[in-house]
Amino acid sequence: MSVKVDSWGSRVGLILAMAGNAVGLGNFLRFPVQAVQNGGGAFIIPYLICFLVMGIPLLFIEWSSGRFGGKFGNHSTPYILDSMVKGRILKYIGVFGIFTNIAVAAYYCYIESWTMSYVYHTIRGTFDGMSQAEVAGFFNSYTDIAHSTTGLPYEAVIFYVICLLLNTYILSKGIGGIEKVAKVGMPLLILFGVVLAVRGLTLGTSGASDIFPDANAWDGLNFLWTPQYESILDLKVWMAAAGQIFFTLSVGMGTIHCYAAYIDSKDDIALNAVSAGFMNEFVEVVLGSLIVIPIAAGYLGLDWVLQNAGFGMAFQTMPYLFQQWGPALAVIAGVCWFGLLFFAGITSSLAMGTPWMGFMRDEFGWSKNKGAWSFGAMILILGLPTVIFYKEGVFDEYDYWAGTVSLVVFAMLETILFSWIFGMDKGWREITSGADIKVPNIYKFIIKYITPVMLIIIFLGSLFKPLDNKWSENVVSLASGSGWTLDNGSIIKTVMHAGIRDQIALATDPVLIEQLQDKIMYLNFARLLLIGLFVFISLLVYIAFLKRRREGRATL
Repeated sequence: MSVKVDSWGSRVGLILAMAGNAVGLGNFLRFPVQAVQNGGGAFIIPYLICFLVMGIPLLFIEWSSGRFGGKFGNHSTPYILDSMVKGRILKYIGVFGIFTNIAVAAYYCYIESWTMSYVYHTIRGTFDGMSQAEVAGFFNSYTDIAHSTTGLPYEAVIFYVICLLLNTYILSKGIGGIEKVAKVGMPLLILFGVVLAVRGLTLGTSGASDIFPDANAWDGLNFLWTPQYESILDLKVWMAAAGQIFFTLSVGMGTIHCYAAYIDSKDDIALNAVSAGFMNEFVEVVLGSLIVIPIAAGYLGLDWVLQNAGFGMAFQTMPYLFQQWGPALAVIAGVCWFGLLFFAGITSSLAMGTPWMGFMRDEFGWSKNKGAWSFGAMILILGLPTVIFYKEGVFDEYDYWAGTVSLVVFAMLETILFSWIFGMDKGWREITSGADIKVPNIYKFIIKYITPVMLIIIFLGSLFKPLDNKWSENVVSLASGSGWTLDNGSIIKTVMHAGIRDQIALATDPVLIEQLQDKIMYLNFARLLLIGLFVFISLLVYIAFLKRRREGRATL
């Protein structure tokens, strides 16, 4: 067995780093929006059930797999899986665990750079006196590189490069650098979140205006926390809840495997997994639901929130709302909000660099410094198109294929490998070995049967997503022999650019038609970059296999 050349300094540091990996921008940007779009309280029950029967099992699987692979000196998913399942082909499933992190980091760091820019503009007073429409216009200008009027030429590119340099420098310090950031960033994140959550809880009707006389922050809270038991029968809500679990826990990426590979073979992973998981849930369900939606409802009314809830609210609406608190408090609130998002982002993006660094060190002897800067270079090359061609949809294309489809595919495959090929008996021993808690035996059944079935359903649901996301109606339609109508958001339709082609077919303006055709070209360019990255990593895994075979370390 190889001796680990890097390790965690403390259990607290490990848990905070793991929680930081899980606690990301999705906790504050995606969760509230998903909850609103799926019925508020109607979303919470399926979400919590999915956390218990899919999220926790995936955490157990990835923590135990990572620690198992670490015993043999493997710190990235291709050879972590190879150490568990002897087979020349199966190691290539682990390519997802490197590919996904690089591809997601390429656009994730762009969002992270927005938070840095917005802290700068908050302190500078850029948003003072702006209307809600003007704040939204600022964001649109910021992301439109060619016509930006935010104050700095090519500002989006500048902050993106600064963000990458910061990430790369910290990564070059190895696990120790990540741990230090987690120990500072996570407490600050929670502190900032609590400050804003208190404001959300105490706002009440004080934000009502002549335009929105019925605005009440408590309407937002009641909407989010009033259970609607009929949602248990709505497949659409279940699919949304299950999908959110991937984003919130960072499972299906390979980062957890890599982090766990650096712990001692006798160290607990069961309590660590549960601790990191529940810390993430506290941040998401408690803090995440107490900030954006109640504050927006307190000033703009619940009806406005229901009609306008979206990812962009954090940047297009919140700076305007903070201005209602007066100049001094607006700066404090803005720094807290965008500082919170920054720490949520960087603790996750740092985790995304570790699988690549671990792989290159294990297989090719690269130093931490070389691994970190090569990761930064790849992110720059892959990420600049998401910055420059944001308006053309390259950002969203990366997010769909790398940040959505890839997560589901890898989680589904690794769960089947762990439960059915590695074997549930061996897997259970690995989960419970050294455990400081008693893991309920029911999880042995859940991991082997329930979790794989749920993941297969999610994958098939993404592949065959029904028209307008109407699951119940389409199930009835299929059962009655009337067929199943695919939505343009399904994987099958997305591959064919069906939504854009439908717009082209309906368009009469030649300029619009040309723009839509150009968009297809940009999206195909993004796909080629992603495919090229996957092939490149697969080739490296094959070269590493040949190297191991020459050295007598390869498995057949």
